[in-house]
Amino acid sequence: METNCNPMKLPNNTGFEEDSDYRDFEGTDVKDMRLEAEAVVNDVLFAVSNMFVSKTLPCAEDVAYINVETRERNRYCLELTEAGLRVVAYDFDQTDDRLQTPYHETVYSLLDSLSPAYREVFGNALLQRLEALKKESQS
Repeated sequence: METNCNPMKLPNNTGFEEDSDYRDFEGTDVKDMRLEAEAVVNDVLFAVSNMFVSKTLPCAEDVAYINVETRERNRYCLELTEAGLRVVAYDFDQTDDRLQTPYHETVYSLLDSLSPAYREVFGNALLQRLEALKKESQS
């Protein structure tokens, strides 16, 4: 079977060059935790009341902080590292060195342990997606 593939011409300017947050990482293989944190936020924002990467606490190539407010109105500051995610404070933009909480491999596991409402919303979204896939396969 022969296919005809005409690749799209992509612009040279992606916009990252102008953003000072990304300029330092251009051309390197370093994993930027700020980018990882943004991906985490985008993945589960629908299932919490509020979630965003902290602009107050310092982000580095090996750590980023995420503020999350659950649907139960509980606030947390999460630390994201290569080890995973953990709660570092019970308010936005804070860290408490005395707090010894376990690391979670995924944001899903962490939020599942913190928020019954997250669990319900996430489960319902998953069920709706599965039902949609089932309908697609039956068409």
